[in-house]
Amino acid sequence: MIIFYDGYCPLCHAEMRHLRKRDKHNKLTLVDIQSPSFAQTYPHLDWHALNARIHGQLPDGRIITGLDVTHQAWKAVGMGWVYAPLRWPGVKVIADWCYIKFAKHRYTISYLLTGKKRQCARCIPGEPNEK
Repeated sequence: MIIFYDGYCPLCHAEMRHLRKRDKHNKLTLVDIQSPSFAQTYPHLDWHALNARIHGQLPDGRIITGLDVTHQAWKAVGMGWVYAPLRWPGVKVIADWCYIKFAKHRYTISYLLTGKKRQCARCIPGEPNEK
């Protein structure tokens, strides 16, 4: 599975770091949409849509978004049960609405929760490049 995420968002970057640690079987490819090479590598994808919310591409080529990506990513590393309740009927509608609000205000929310401002993932000392 390919995950297209915003490497400028401290919370998004942290989640990718946690996924990378747990991805023992290399099931995930993490792609920072803020990377200088992104547009050349993925010219067929709409950067603005990807920047509005997290996107993923399943092995069969289907594109998924939002919490479906989060659930599938954690499922791929053996921890899908953590996010599975967010995909249950009834809960899914509310969780998706909350995620859309989070995505729209992710830099402010990240700052409030982590104290870190929007930053370039490549500028964080000691962080390995995404695979």
